[in-house]
Amino acid sequence: MGLFDRLRGQDDPRVAFIGIDGVPFSLLADNPDEFPNMADLAETGSAGAIESIVPPESSACWPALTTGVNPGETGVYGFQDRENGSYETYVPMGRDVQATRIWDRVTDAGRKATVMNVPVTFPPQRNVQRMVSGFLSPSVDKAAYPDDFRDHLESSGYIIDVNAKLGHKDDKTEFVENANKTLDRRFEAFSHYLQQDDWDLFFGVFMTTDRVNHFLFKDYENETSDKEKFMEFYRKVDDYLGQIREMLPEDVTLVIAADHGFTSLDYEVHCNTLLEQEGWLSYEDDDHEQLEDISDDTLAYSLIPGRFYINLEGREPRGAVPQDEYQERRDELKEMLENLEGPNGRKVADRVVEKEDAFRGNHDDIAPDLVIVPNHGFDLKSGFKGKDDVFGQGPRNGMHSFDNASLYIDDPNATIEDADLYDIAPTILDLMEVEYTRTDFDGASLITQ
Repeated sequence: MGLFDRLRGQDDPRVAFIGIDGVPFSLLADNPDEFPNMADLAETGSAGAIESIVPPESSACWPALTTGVNPGETGVYGFQDRENGSYETYVPMGRDVQATRIWDRVTDAGRKATVMNVPVTFPPQRNVQRMVSGFLSPSVDKAAYPDDFRDHLESSGYIIDVNAKLGHKDDKTEFVENANKTLDRRFEAFSHYLQQDDWDLFFGVFMTTDRVNHFLFKDYENETSDKEKFMEFYRKVDDYLGQIREMLPEDVTLVIAADHGFTSLDYEVHCNTLLEQEGWLSYEDDDHEQLEDISDDTLAYSLIPGRFYINLEGREPRGAVPQDEYQERRDELKEMLENLEGPNGRKVADRVVEKEDAFRGNHDDIAPDLVIVPNHGFDLKSGFKGKDDVFGQGPRNGMHSFDNASLYIDDPNATIEDADLYDIAPTILDLMEVEYTRTDFDGASLITQ
């Protein structure tokens, strides 16, 4: 028990969770000499690859990880969701997450939580000790609460996210410099508040890892000239995680996790172009840019990443598929997607998941009817501004994967086997000895006694 534990008059166990967005377990496990701190954590604690969620997209993954329940409960399915009974879409933010966050459970138990840079948390909550929102936040000024916390972050040059547009340049030097600067500022802020030692749950996310993976992961796997930029960045990540582990008091358990895995990207798949070419989707006019522009004859449409919706009568405003034809049409669409092959002759879909097998809860009314979990190499796009070809290539060379997400727990009594993203929230609560009901979660604690 440390000095601050005595000052607070508490001896309850605590947790520091550090998110490493999109870091595949194989990257760290296959390079123990390059990443000695993570190798040591795996050896003395518990570590393994876990599965993400359907779909493995950060805007859906972080609400699932931080609540322990599926998108049917959180109400967030991706970066862009559809309004109920409408073709209008919106970008989900913190207030759109309908399930209880883990830091709310901690706060309700009379304990304190510091939350930093978690995606899909804007605007910042005011019922926690301190919070700065992450991905999609407009500025530190608007994303941080309370005032003294915001002032410190602004004065120290805190950066919410990387300038991803720099990654579109052929020369990645400026992008990598910006990524390293963002990582440095994040670590400085995390270190400052970790050492305040006035929290029971510290929950912070490094999202820069995801950004670097999107633009350099294939360079790592194919060992191009930019591989060293990638490895140098990750050596710094490993060093910072090691420093964080060293600075934590003995009553704190460190948990490090990714929300999804990563792999090389070979082809972007323009799903709405596919539907248009196969006769499932048509538009009111040639100048189409959004979902609202689809015509009355449309049978199906897609939203990123790989979510497919039947244009169902009574559910969609201009539904063209009668209720009694729903199952037949969905089966037909599923078969087409399962058989889709890329230019390299490989199947695009590892599997096509039906909605009832992935989503359940009070907010499954906007759930997609089908979701493709793609094979490695196929990045699923939607896009309503016409693409001439189903398969294309863009500036990114890395993509999310459902498998191979990372989980490390600084406790040898954790069993990371057949685990997934939903297991993390109950595991943290068990480590903190915060009570919960088993049926609150889609996952289960990984702690064994």
